[in-house]
Amino acid sequence: MNETATAPTAPLRARAEIDLAALRANVRALRAHAPGAAVMAVVKSDAYGHGAVPCARAAVEAGARWLGTATPEEALALREAGLPGRIMCWLWTPGGPWREAIEADLDVSVSGLWALRELVAAAREAGVPARVQLKADTGLGRNGCQPGEDWAELVAEALRAQSEGLLTVTGLWSHFACADEPGHPSIAAQLTLFREMLAYAEGRGVRPEVRHIANSPATLTLPESHFDLVRTGIATYGISPSPELGVPADFGLRPVMTLSASIALVKRVPGGHGVSYGHHYVTPGETTLGLVPVGYADGIPRHASGAGPVLVDGKWRTVAGRIAMDQFVVDLGGDEPPTGTRAVLFGPGGRGEPTAEDWAQAAGTIAYEIVTRIGTRVPRVYVNEEQAG
Repeated sequence: MNETATAPTAPLRARAEIDLAALRANVRALRAHAPGAAVMAVVKSDAYGHGAVPCARAAVEAGARWLGTATPEEALALREAGLPGRIMCWLWTPGGPWREAIEADLDVSVSGLWALRELVAAAREAGVPARVQLKADTGLGRNGCQPGEDWAELVAEALRAQSEGLLTVTGLWSHFACADEPGHPSIAAQLTLFREMLAYAEGRGVRPEVRHIANSPATLTLPESHFDLVRTGIATYGISPSPELGVPADFGLRPVMTLSASIALVKRVPGGHGVSYGHHYVTPGETTLGLVPVGYADGIPRHASGAGPVLVDGKWRTVAGRIAMDQFVVDLGGDEPPTGTRAVLFGPGGRGEPTAEDWAQAAGTIAYEIVTRIGTRVPRVYVNEEQAG
């Protein structure tokens, strides 16, 4: 878990400022989008790069009733940090920490018989019933149990184990493939199949606490998919799951992370001066260059070379030439801001700075990747840690 003191004692080369008040407001906005369902704040991958423990605490304070992680290790770390309530994890491999998860009162996801059998063995060993959620593959084609005979067999074996007191089936769930593409025909098809698989399991006696399929885009745009619980990942952090759906403000969301660095050097160079590896940028005339001390080792995408936007001294600049491992250059056009001037790579956008979506467009990727890839060399600095009121 990447956690940093709120007030650093020395100037930082770079910092990712995490606004926990914005995160709480996002959770409250998401609750309003799905008033009939509980909210699961997904904090996998260190809360999409924002810091799992502080973000999980803030989400719970704002009314998230569940926390979600990919790996059991992520979920166990939340428990070890004292996070209460329901925590679910869903990405298991053979020999995983089943017993530890059971004893930590985690909800674990099962997609196939191998996993169910390992879980049941661990429950026997622990002498404690497991909390298990059965995942259905309704069309995403990744994890999840196939409909038909496979689903029938998984449900039957789970119910047998439940009758022996070894587990409780607490949930039935699935995941959308194209909820971020409005009108995609797979959305309706997946919803129909999910309802059929729910009906089959419930007809055999499963009484789940929660049924859920809605991710961030479905939470924001598909109320018919909300069921008992919505799982909000990227939207929790104030980023739109798809530009086609709208910008964050359209959904009452505010980006939580602001990434900045201190300009390390400003120098005047003549025209025709090559910049960075390969000289893919050559100065068109006499100008000034600013050195920004972050690079792809910090998670700045090399694919944004020559295109990534940066706000320096109130003006948008563009990465000049290649992004290197630890640094990149911007052409300041003759301006000479003092060294130490803050270069803002992305933030909420309300003060003229670029956003994570702007960097995603520059790199040919999605905003999820931009925030999640920011590395551990960049300290997370938390602001508004105390909830107002």
